[in-house]
Amino acid sequence: MVHKRIVIDPKIMFGKPVIKGTRITVEMILRKLAGGMTAEEIIADHPHLTHKDIYAAIAYAADHLAEEEIYFADGQRL
Repeated sequence: MVHKRIVIDPKIMFGKPVIKGTRITVEMILRKLAGGMTAEEIIADHPHLTHKDIYAAIAYAADHLAEEEIYFADGQRL
């Protein structure tokens, strides 16, 4: 998975994934969306972001979750 708009650098925001060229974390974008903000409202708060940045954060999170291991009730992994 290559995410050209997402950067992970231990020198920026303690290594959390951020939008390239910013200190805006993927987590912050997702929390704002989960809190009911629209992409337009997030961009209004952070004018240097674009819709593509918002979508990149969502895609990154989805790809990260897709890699999670799944455990069944009996402890077996999928």
